[in-house]
Amino acid sequence: MFSTRLALTVGFGSLLALMALAGMDALRVLQRFRADDERIRQQYLFQNHVLNDIRSEVYVSGTYIRDYLLEPEAERAETYRQNLETVRRQMEAALESYGRQLQPVEAQHYTALSSELTQYWKILEPIFAWTPEERRRSGYTFLRDEVFPRRQNMLAIADRIAEINDQQLNAGNAQVVGLLLNFQTRLLIALIVTVVLGTAMAVFSTRRVLKSEARAEARFEEVAEARRQLTNLSARLVQAQERERRALSRELHDEVGQALSAVLVELRNLSAARSEAESRAQVDLIRGLVESTVRVVRNMALLLRPSMLDDLGLVPALRWQARETSKRTSMDVSVTTDLDSDDFPDEHKTCIYRVVQEALHNCSEHSQATTVRIRVHQQPGTLALSIQDDGCGFDVKQVKGLGLLGIEERVARLGGTCSVFSERGRGTKLTIELPLAPSVATRGAEATSA
Repeated sequence: MFSTRLALTVGFGSLLALMALAGMDALRVLQRFRADDERIRQQYLFQNHVLNDIRSEVYVSGTYIRDYLLEPEAERAETYRQNLETVRRQMEAALESYGRQLQPVEAQHYTALSSELTQYWKILEPIFAWTPEERRRSGYTFLRDEVFPRRQNMLAIADRIAEINDQQLNAGNAQVVGLLLNFQTRLLIALIVTVVLGTAMAVFSTRRVLKSEARAEARFEEVAEARRQLTNLSARLVQAQERERRALSRELHDEVGQALSAVLVELRNLSAARSEAESRAQVDLIRGLVESTVRVVRNMALLLRPSMLDDLGLVPALRWQARETSKRTSMDVSVTTDLDSDDFPDEHKTCIYRVVQEALHNCSEHSQATTVRIRVHQQPGTLALSIQDDGCGFDVKQVKGLGLLGIEERVARLGGTCSVFSERGRGTKLTIELPLAPSVATRGAEATSA
């Protein structure tokens, strides 16, 4: 029972622990998934926003350069130049912020873009010292040969960086997908292990429950059978008691009653006797009737409770019983003993005597035996009895009369054991063992040593 409870506790505890670990792992993976997805999305949006700003400012710078070179008025040209400086600062700030979140794969293109921007602004420095006439004369050529090619190069580099940014986004998405696939694999493994362990625990619990139900049903059947046997035994005991009372009543009426009636008749005859010889004959007849009645009453008393069991002890009572049985039947009954002492409790002696009495009755009534061997011997802490006959035998499993049930009840009441071995045509052997208290066993040992 303890091992079953331990196995169930460990099994269900492991199942709950596995489910808890799987749940915590799922929460951790989901949190990481959300964090990585948010990081990748924010980084992509920021870099894409910066690149779009740089593209826009490159286009705006070309427009301002064109307007500056083609503007004849000095004040308006100065305004265009200042706007161009503002765009330059914005482009450098955007490029610097992009560089703070630069990925290693973007370093080469970022350096090329920075170099192009530096060269772009460097080639613009001379035009700010031109006169309006020089700007009008050389402005278009400068735009065509210097500004537009540089601007296209910067835009091309910015496009390549944007492509790398898209690739980084795709790589981040692939990383997140891989994380999800790994999570799905771990979740599937945890689910399989949980299902297998849960199935094993369910099978184990079901088998235990079924075994417990089977044991409970078997115990219930045993109790019901014991109750039926007890009811049957009670009924048969009542019947046996009635038979004993009927037999005792018949004996008293037929033997004692008739004898006493004869005594009364003879007493009347004695009072009517005319001579001394007739009186003496009547007295002798009355004496014989009284002696016969006393003998019948003594035999009945011995059958009910032999006084010699209390006066002389167990062994003489058993031998007397064997002699009486031999006289009444044709069986040869012998008693052998191997006892350290005859100082046993009264209930033990009474049990042995009644078991022998019932066994001899069964032998005379049912076994058709010619020889019965009775042996009483003492073992360490045990008083043992064996009764063996050479009768016809019987099937122990099929036949069990009231006598055997009574023997088993007597022995079980004293905490002993009873065994019956019998085969048809090979006789029967009855053995019982009664436990002795330590004090009785000690007294027996002391008597042996003395």
